[in-house]
Amino acid sequence: MFSRRVLCVGAIALVLAFVPFTAQAESLRQALERAYANNPDLMSALLSVQSAAEDIALRKAGKLPTISLNANVGAGFAVTNGTATASHSYSLGMAYRQTLFDNFKTESQIEQARAFSELTTYALRNAEQNVLLSVATAYMSVSRDTQLVQLREGNVAFFQAQADSAEQRLRLGEGTRIDVSQAQSRLAQSVASYRSAIASLQTSQASYQRWVGHKPQNLSQDLGFTGLIPSSIDAAVASAEERHPAILGARASIRAAMAGADAAKATFGPTLNLIGSLCAVGCFGGNPDQPGMTGSVGLQLSIPLYAGGALGASMRKANIEQIKSEVDALSARDQVRESVISAWSALQNANAQIESAQSAVASGQLVVEGLIQERDVGQRTTLDVLNAQAELTSAREGLIGATTSRVIASFALIAAAGRLNPVDLGLNVEVKSGEAYTAKVEDIWQELRSIDE
Repeated sequence: MFSRRVLCVGAIALVLAFVPFTAQAESLRQALERAYANNPDLMSALLSVQSAAEDIALRKAGKLPTISLNANVGAGFAVTNGTATASHSYSLGMAYRQTLFDNFKTESQIEQARAFSELTTYALRNAEQNVLLSVATAYMSVSRDTQLVQLREGNVAFFQAQADSAEQRLRLGEGTRIDVSQAQSRLAQSVASYRSAIASLQTSQASYQRWVGHKPQNLSQDLGFTGLIPSSIDAAVASAEERHPAILGARASIRAAMAGADAAKATFGPTLNLIGSLCAVGCFGGNPDQPGMTGSVGLQLSIPLYAGGALGASMRKANIEQIKSEVDALSARDQVRESVISAWSALQNANAQIESAQSAVASGQLVVEGLIQERDVGQRTTLDVLNAQAELTSAREGLIGATTSRVIASFALIAAAGRLNPVDLGLNVEVKSGEAYTAKVEDIWQELRSIDE
């Protein structure tokens, strides 16, 4: 009675766990597309690209003129020999300033900003890979746990039938209390495993909703991405070194560090500025009643002699950062190679596990059926049937796990090779890119047009 009550509670939990699966089927491709379109991590990475693009415009402004309109208004009074007088003044003019030469410091800073912008672009590509891999992992985890719930549900039903059969044979005098106890023990274990599977499924569903944006809906097994898997481990490593965003980002980081070192070195050189001013109103002592205009233009040369050690510290720090970027690039390359080899090994292992599990399931099914027949004629015991069913269940679970591992390892290998992106996957989405935004902000006259608009 206790076992049946536990099973009833488990069945209710199963119904609740499968409520989200009643909607229209959702393929892995659809899940990837929806996650790519709505994932906040990708939006954050895209905003970082746009923010880095603004640094290019800021650095380019260092070589462009600065023009400002100046207006001054004032009033005053004076008391002399008991007589009060009041006065007012105002002036209107313009100021102009432009750096003509700064020992190529600004050019180095512009190059550094462009390298950083490129770095954030590769960070976006890397975020794409991480999100898409997480979606694939969550998708297959839900699929795996769903199959495990169904398998263990059937296992509970099997052991329930064996427990009922053992009790019936005991009443007829053909069995023993040991058979009944053994069957009930296996039933209790199967119910616990069944409940554990439901809990794992609910966890997988929560992970799926995090990455895709909604609860899983009757997931299908139509994958269709096998054409992206490298043919050999050497091909995978070569693809990773050429295309992986982590390696490309490390190279951009080296460029940025080199440009930073050049900018720090340039601070030791001279700076030449062009300075001009124009006064149109109130140019003579602020007297608005006196007409006339004034103007001036000149060159200003500045050569640093001593800055309290700041120049030397900046130079040394920039050199250290350049060396660090090169070391980090070596580390990134090694990490990507490791991930390629690890994913390749996991894929090969999963293929081997699938072959073994398929053979074990086929033979295990025959064993269980044969032992049940032999048990019914008294040639086998209930324990033999229970053990055979447990081995068959273990083999089936191994097959489900190996199949899931193969898909996840395939996507991990595609990601390690640098090809887990919406273009190579053929996803029907608008690819997130900051190129158009970068081109817009690099337009030096954009600010003037914005004011005009």
